Amino acid sequence: MALQIGIVGLPNVGKSTLFKALTKNPVEISNYPFCTIEPNVGVVKVPDERLDKLSIMSETEKIVPAVVEFVDIAGIVKGASEGEGLGNKFLANIREVDAIAQVVRVFENSNITHVHNKVDPLEDIEIINTELILADLETVTKRMEKLAKDARGNDKDAQFKLVIAEKIKNTLEKGLLANMTDIDFEDQNTKIAVRELQLLTMKPFLYVYNVSDVNEKLPDILENRRHVKLDIKIEEELIEMSEDEKAEMELTSHINDLIVEAYDLLGLQTFITTGKIETRAWTIKKGATAPEAGAAIHTDFQEKFIRADVIMWDKLLEIGSWGKAKELGAVKTVGRDYVMTDGEVVEFKV
Repeated sequence: MALQIGIVGLPNVGKSTLFKALTKNPVEISNYPFCTIEPNVGVVKVPDERLDKLSIMSETEKIVPAVVEFVDIAGIVKGASEGEGLGNKFLANIREVDAIAQVVRVFENSNITHVHNKVDPLEDIEIINTELILADLETVTKRMEKLAKDARGNDKDAQFKLVIAEKIKNTLEKGLLANMTDIDFEDQNTKIAVRELQLLTMKPFLYVYNVSDVNEKLPDILENRRHVKLDIKIEEELIEMSEDEKAEMELTSHINDLIVEAYDLLGLQTFITTGKIETRAWTIKKGATAPEAGAAIHTDFQEKFIRADVIMWDKLLEIGSWGKAKELGAVKTVGRDYVMTDGEVVEFKV
């Protein structure tokens, strides 16, 4: 399941350094705006201690973790929605990702240029969000012109979509993200109407505060947003250190906090298969049924689904083997309507 989270922010806030720390791959990092022009894409494994423990139980030859894709998108500047800087290209890159991780500079360092010559995290957030909101307003306005024309022809579908678009436009005009609109996002027709708009601010947001101390308490207006705190420069330096050096300097990486949070932000969860050959984490959307989960392995597992045997990973580990778990009646057999739970170990019957 190739879902991507885009790393965005103003120039020189630590986006490319974060990308390097995440992927442990070198990317071009310079102390000037627009050093990243083409988006870098990195595949990052999701840390999951369950796999290690189950692999020991199963005497597995190979472990295959879940992954999440990060896209390093070049810095946005004020006026990007009107083409300033490399705005149009960057906005197009953001449109292609599934969620947004907005890197916000909180640390003070006179040796690193701030594009506005001052460190003000709230203002930086507002600049980025305003540019995305303005771009979305243009998109919605154009779409409403077409929907209004169709609605006048008594097109019921267009009339419904026009109402949704109007509500979203009202939200955007208040300076709020589209995903804050008061509509029923679970309604199937609403989902279709929203998806067709392809709005930037309808995507889920995560704020990555680039701090000099991850234990720093920030103002409530920042703390109350969905976020993680990282000392991104330290995370970069940790890549080159041995475990002994890290222990000697009492340095701990927090990069996994971002990876796990990003995986959750994308609405993803994991089921597991385990055996002699491999122990593998399979990625599915939250709320997926057993046949939909099977499709992550092969389309036949969904099309020819008969049943699935499931058990929570910790229960299986406690019992010690799949065979013994079945003997004890701890393995549950489920049908087509069963909704998967994160961390279940599964065997499919097709």
